[in-house]
Amino acid sequence: MHADPTPTEPLCAALRADLTAAGYTAAAVRAAWGAVPDDAIGRGLIGPALTALAARDDALAVLARLLFLGQPTPVTVADRALPTLTSRGLVDLGLARIDGDDLVPTALVRPQDVDDEQGSGHWWIASDLDEAARGGALPVDHVLGVGGASLTLAGLQLTAPADRVLDVGCGCGIQALRARRVAEHVTATDISRRALAFTELNVLLNGQGGVQTRFGSLFEPVVGETFDRVVSNPPFVITPRVAGVPAYEYRDGGMAGDALVESFVTGVAAVLAPGGVAQLLGNWEYRADADGLERVREWVGRAPVPLEAWIVERELLDPLSYAELWVRDGGTTPGSGEYARLIDAWLDDFAARGVTGIGFGYLLLRRPASGTPTLARYERIAQPVPGALGPHLTEALAAWDRLTAMDDVALAASTLMVAPDVTEARHHAPGEEDPRVIELRQGGGFARSLEVDPGLAALVGACDGDLPVGVLIDAIADLLDVDAAALRADLLPRVRELIFTGFLALP
Repeated sequence: MHADPTPTEPLCAALRADLTAAGYTAAAVRAAWGAVPDDAIGRGLIGPALTALAARDDALAVLARLLFLGQPTPVTVADRALPTLTSRGLVDLGLARIDGDDLVPTALVRPQDVDDEQGSGHWWIASDLDEAARGGALPVDHVLGVGGASLTLAGLQLTAPADRVLDVGCGCGIQALRARRVAEHVTATDISRRALAFTELNVLLNGQGGVQTRFGSLFEPVVGETFDRVVSNPPFVITPRVAGVPAYEYRDGGMAGDALVESFVTGVAAVLAPGGVAQLLGNWEYRADADGLERVREWVGRAPVPLEAWIVERELLDPLSYAELWVRDGGTTPGSGEYARLIDAWLDDFAARGVTGIGFGYLLLRRPASGTPTLARYERIAQPVPGALGPHLTEALAAWDRLTAMDDVALAASTLMVAPDVTEARHHAPGEEDPRVIELRQGGGFARSLEVDPGLAALVGACDGDLPVGVLIDAIADLLDVDAAALRADLLPRVRELIFTGFLALP
């Protein structure tokens, strides 16, 4: 164990001033060491970046070595790069120690780009030294910096304004900062006091207010309170509950199997205000007698307050691949005896529950504002997604609510527009006039691709915001020489799906 950060407003303001003066942004740092070293850093290799910066002693290069790569730096050099804070101030913040003539970082402070509907900018995010900076395995109280999962969840967050948001398992605070861009008040909780200290530091470092931290597990710190939105990148990693397997606080919630995600799903309704939405990442087990998504559906059904659910499974791993992923994540070297021992522990744990696979994906849960739940989608979407999904999810929920209030007569009277990112592809055999396959492809959202028949393709192609859907269907029925009523009954349910998924838009 090691000392926690000790943030204060004056010290964080001084560090912010020095980082700003040095131009310490993600783009500037990447430009300083170049494309190949930047790619190497993504693979845990910092040597090329250190080589690229070796001849430079300007403030940007010094801070990149010290705070991005976690390398000791002479105190005199660090003081020139941190003229407002100084080396002593970095020590007082709990982010470094002085060893002889060197300032030795005990944490990283890395720039992070911000680009969403509120605009573009950047943050600085402090977290513990990573494996490359440490030169070895991580301690169990490690506080993770910004990684792939945290960026994914930040991009999933709904973009509509909110009053109160709860961040469960806040870690270094990236989700709390993202939520604060649309919310008046954010409460961030964690079972790690060290994580809470990093969140407090990052909030102050980025000049934010309106974020309160609380210590505790899941919803215990906010019993009796409700929120408009709950967001969580919880410690969902399935870890064997046996001696000798490290229990990393940032990824292990201390429960067996996928019980942590189950507890979140069954308990979150108690802290959601009517109309409130919870979003999280999670794992769920496939077992010999149970499909993984069906198990999640059963969890939702056991919530004490009825919930709407949109669950998207993005990946399915076999037990060995899952074990290897998380043993490597902890810094254990493949091929070593320790690596083999940990893999065996994971496989034994899975075998004891009859686990055949582990799903990973996104969970969106909503407490209906009134009435009974109407949204229940459990789907598997494996294709790459082109960008942040928050705007798409926000639009999809709004579309769902409008569609729920519309009967088929109202829908037929509506005018629709084809979304600007939708394209059509037609596949013909050589020499044939009529296509064998017609596909609609979505450039944004979940990048869905749908095979459609000529009737639906004609309707989508004619949706230009001019004529009502019913009029278009009648015209298509005449063109195809089919019964208009039957065509309406066939197309209108599929039009509802196209509106929800973002191919078509209501005015």
